[in-house]
Amino acid sequence: MASFGNIIFYSMIILIVLFSALIILLLALAFSDESSEVTSTNTLPIANLGEDILLSCNLNIKIELAKLRQVSVTWEKTNLKGLVHHYQDGAADFVDQNSQFKGRTQVFPEALGSGNASLLLRDVRSSDEGEYTCTISSSEGGGMVNIKLRTAAFTAPKFKFSNGTLVAEASRWFPKPNVTWSDEAGNILNGSTSLKQNSAGIYRVVSTLQPVNVSDTYTCRIENELVTSVSKATVTDTEVFGRTYFTFSAASTLLASIYLSTLSIILYTCYLT
Repeated sequence: MASFGNIIFYSMIILIVLFSALIILLLALAFSDESSEVTSTNTLPIANLGEDILLSCNLNIKIELAKLRQVSVTWEKTNLKGLVHHYQDGAADFVDQNSQFKGRTQVFPEALGSGNASLLLRDVRSSDEGEYTCTISSSEGGGMVNIKLRTAAFTAPKFKFSNGTLVAEASRWFPKPNVTWSDEAGNILNGSTSLKQNSAGIYRVVSTLQPVNVSDTYTCRIENELVTSVSKATVTDTEVFGRTYFTFSAASTLLASIYLSTLSIILYTCYLT
């Protein structure tokens, strides 16, 4: 049976090797991105169901006005028969467009001169989730970039105050969220939350907090694995002043898998020794 010191030593060796490999990989990806002519400002966007989203795709080369008609932009989706959107010869070409995207996509010709081939996707549906590829071809250069679109439903809560009870109502959330209340000092408070799911699978959130003190500020946090809303609600005698901001998950599946692999190897090494 190995001593505790040996376990720590071998674990540290494994960690150093793995993190060195990770650094080399990240540097390689960074240099690869810099040399690529087509990039995206957000390769892991999250779209709000029922709303529009702009999928970013940019050619890092300006295109002369006289050569704009030579630019071809193709948007594809993995495992989809047909195209999401195709632009060539100065106009959209819908011949091979998949019916799922009919009337819902647009590329902006006036932006192509600066290399902007971003796609406007209207009225996002859950079936739109997946990996997209934007390919740009021009006489000045070209390339492609992959974008993984995720879908969710989220709305800021509306607040009501009556008889010492503060109520937060949010009409649309998906996936299923959790709700947490806290006071100005950050202490977790005991709220009561009701989640009702409609036929489309979207949750309506109603959460109550009591007792509540007038003039105090409370934080209502609604979150799932994709979206977090943080709302500050200040209670007065007559109304509630609320303000909300959203944050979005951009966790790398690559880093997550490396972390899990590292943890598994450490545990396995400890077991062997």
